[in-house]
Amino acid sequence: MKPDSRPRTRTALRTAVVTALAATALLGSLTLTAPALAATAPAGDTAVVLQAQDQRAAAPKITRAEEIRRAKLWLTANGGKPVPYSQHKNWKDGYRQDCSGYASMALGLPKSGPNTVALKNDGWTKPIKMSELRRGDLVIKANSGDPDHRHVVIFDGWNSGKGSYQAYEQAGQVGTRHASHSYGLKSGDGYHAYRPVNLSD
Repeated sequence: MKPDSRPRTRTALRTAVVTALAATALLGSLTLTAPALAATAPAGDTAVVLQAQDQRAAAPKITRAEEIRRAKLWLTANGGKPVPYSQHKNWKDGYRQDCSGYASMALGLPKSGPNTVALKNDGWTKPIKMSELRRGDLVIKANSGDPDHRHVVIFDGWNSGKGSYQAYEQAGQVGTRHASHSYGLKSGDGYHAYRPVNLSD
């Protein structure tokens, strides 16, 4: 019995050492992999998503009539004149003076307002058909890499024959205006119809 006990002890020792080395290698592998996994899903991105969700939850419900009433305010808010256009300045009410800031103001969204791409992609709106447009819905072009070629207008109503429609917008070099447009009615122009999710009617 005694001669056999020594080899068993060595075998047990060898097994314990191999197990310990394997555990150490696994731990090292996990440690090295963790930063790579973190890099694929940055904490900052998660924070941005959660912030956007909080903002959407905070956006009050609004009727279409109230949205249009608010849209009309900027037509004369500048001492009887339209609010001037700017991608960098905010108006006195805290909203950005560009097209998406204006749409955000009309809808009562958090200041200074999501940009055109966010209005389309971040849950503030849902896509609809152009034929389904109702007063207060949005027509958005957001698929351009150049901010100067993105735009959003607030649909107000169809013109006779539905070949064009009236809309409120914040236009470059013009400011706030109520004008006739055919955005989204021509195939391939990049404009599509969207319904704001905070509309209550």
